[in-house]
Amino acid sequence: MNLHPRAKAGCQVLVLLAVLVSLVLLFKPAYAFVEMAARELRYFWWLVLLVALALWLIWGLGRKKKD
Repeated sequence: MNLHPRAKAGCQVLVLLAVLVSLVLLFKPAYAFVEMAARELRYFWWLVLLVALALWLIWGLGRKKKD
């Protein structure tokens, strides 16, 4: 099935949100870490790096290289 690029991007965002919600529900300590990171700036940078890594893995790893 060929999807329009905007529809594909929307689906990816919805899947990402679903994964985040399920992880919060499944792993309460992870939610506690995020809550603590919001209070403590030094831990917040680790959270930013983890989110950036997740985004790179989702969108950057699956792309084909241009020759």
